[in-house]
Amino acid sequence: MKNSQKVKLGNLISVLTDYHANGSYKILKKHVELLDDPNYAVVIRTTNFEKNNFEDNKYINKSAYNFLKKSKVFPNDILMNKIANAGSVYLMPDLKKPVSLGMNLFLIRLKPELSDQKYVYYYLKTNEKYIKLFTNGVATSTITKELVRRLDIRLPNIKKQQKISGIISDYNDLIATNRRRIQLLEESARLLFREWFVYFRFPGHEKVKIVDGVPEEWERDKLSKHVVFKRGVEPGSNNYLESKETYMYPFFRVSDLITKKPKIFVDELHVKGALVEKNDIVISLDGSVGIVSMGLEGCYSTGIRKLMIKGERINRAFLYCLIKSRYIQGIVNAYSKGTTIQHAGESIKHMNPILPSKDLMTKFDEIVKPVISEILLLFDQNQKLAQARDLLLPRLMNGTIDVSEFNTKIPEETEI
Repeated sequence: MKNSQKVKLGNLISVLTDYHANGSYKILKKHVELLDDPNYAVVIRTTNFEKNNFEDNKYINKSAYNFLKKSKVFPNDILMNKIANAGSVYLMPDLKKPVSLGMNLFLIRLKPELSDQKYVYYYLKTNEKYIKLFTNGVATSTITKELVRRLDIRLPNIKKQQKISGIISDYNDLIATNRRRIQLLEESARLLFREWFVYFRFPGHEKVKIVDGVPEEWERDKLSKHVVFKRGVEPGSNNYLESKETYMYPFFRVSDLITKKPKIFVDELHVKGALVEKNDIVISLDGSVGIVSMGLEGCYSTGIRKLMIKGERINRAFLYCLIKSRYIQGIVNAYSKGTTIQHAGESIKHMNPILPSKDLMTKFDEIVKPVISEILLLFDQNQKLAQARDLLLPRLMNGTIDVSEFNTKIPEETEI
């Protein structure tokens, strides 16, 4: 980049710390207990960023949070994996509550008079492959504080840093807004499903008889009679490709179901009919079981099942909410087997939901179908925004695009 200087990251850092800066394992175990239920502070972990999920958290109480005072995390702090996928960097979002650093992460906070925190994050994110050259280990990669300090950063003047981070932040802000909209739409469908089909407070329920705890004309039935759980394929690691060419398909593994950004591609010879389209519903039944997703387009692995409806007894809107429901998720978890890797294929045989009357299911479809369509539209828009951002970022960083000439404001709804 023109008019930039190369500096060591260590010269910009005001805080470089980790969880273990607060004491030995013995002391930490005595004063810190990880909690599953919401409490005073969130313990941020690598998995939150990898799954882009800041709802499934671990927590600590106020006493533990104050004990871990050397590793409190604030919005826009830079976090870096120090072990396992070492060198991967993340930017801390604002969770609107206290946050403490989890294990296996470094916290990096910079001197504001020397650098823009977001700019440095974007620079590191663009150069993750360079960072990983500084890691050690074969089976498990690691990076040390000293190696982090030795990383080289290309730094323009502070105004240009702020301009670049502002441009990229516009994209990220719109993506985050769309994600919040998706969450609200998902929640509206979930609550309606629960109200009608769990609490039985559906339209006209006052006039319907309850027989053996179930509304009249409803029936318990095997889901497998109405839905095929089609398993994916495993082309073999020798056939994985890291770049897409003609006749290549994105290959979705279980770990890709949330991000929807697979890093592996396979050619058409290894697809064997295991294709998934954006409207298809899928669920993971191996590995991290119970993940439900839509909006995928490509080929999918054996850990994933595509749900294919047979007949007209159920519709897609009902099936999508059912498969995400507490009942089905409970069945999946109850029949999961394995120590290192979970396998839940057996659970399909035990999915025996109560199916409502056809008329009521049709009414539900009329309400929820447009909601699902809007969710898929927002997914698609976010993918296009992310692609545009990821193409733009390295060009801003290396000076191919001059920020002084970049004055375009991203519209709220854009086709890229």
